[in-house]
Amino acid sequence: MAYSETRIVIGGLVHVPVLIFIANFIKGKFGIKTEETKDTVVKGEPVKIIELSDTLVKEGKAEALKEISNKLDSIEQRADEVYEKVKRKKDKKKKKKK
Repeated sequence: MAYSETRIVIGGLVHVPVLIFIANFIKGKFGIKTEETKDTVVKGEPVKIIELSDTLVKEGKAEALKEISNKLDSIEQRADEVYEKVKRKKDKKKKKKK
């Protein structure tokens, strides 16, 4: 006996929840059970404030800003390099597909 396409599609959709149930059952049987985590509160020591002269702080800030800006520049350069590599790979894939 031949079945219509709609009847076949509906039959397939009816089986989806059954398959999901079976998959979850197997996952539950063999899955790793996690232990309950307990929240712990850690009390930190108060921060000690050290007063320095303005010139030392300004020089330290300037050096820190220079280091951060240098690191940021190197990160930007690497990001540009990675972007170009990805762009080249995409172009090669497109050429291969054609």
